Amino acid sequence: MILLEDTRQQAKKHEAKHRWFAENGVDVVRSKLVVGDYTLPTDQSVCIDTKSGLLEVCGNVTQQHRRFVEELELAKQLGIRLIILVEENGIRTLEDVNRWSNPRLRFSPKATTGETLYKILSAMEQRHGCQFLFCRKEEAGAKIVKILGGGDLGI
Repeated sequence: MILLEDTRQQAKKHEAKHRWFAENGVDVVRSKLVVGDYTLPTDQSVCIDTKSGLLEVCGNVTQQHRRFVEELELAKQLGIRLIILVEENGIRTLEDVNRWSNPRLRFSPKATTGETLYKILSAMEQRHGCQFLFCRKEEAGAKIVKILGGGDLGI
């Protein structure tokens, strides 16, 4: 299996995924992607945008809201199904985000709560046609391959 990985994806920060890919016969080719971080060279109708955790997602949907929504809308206009894969241990479903405790709440009572983040992400799925999926950090490589149709790897 061959995956395309966006050239803007910082390679050094994704060594666990790269190691999993290499161990499972997945070749990764770095290329400029229109949206997302990973897709297939033969079918780019599904793209995966990886996030290192809910804190990154929080920043995307609050401080960088306009840029994030523009990317979601671009994917929608191009007919690309954009999946945001969040690597967050302990969160398995979007509903689990409700019970997430933002570590920034210890320092700022105005920080985004899990309940508020859940509402924002649910609304984004409805309005922009994206999907938020979750996995543990060490499962990210396998999850990417599974989403993109890596059934031939026995996943």
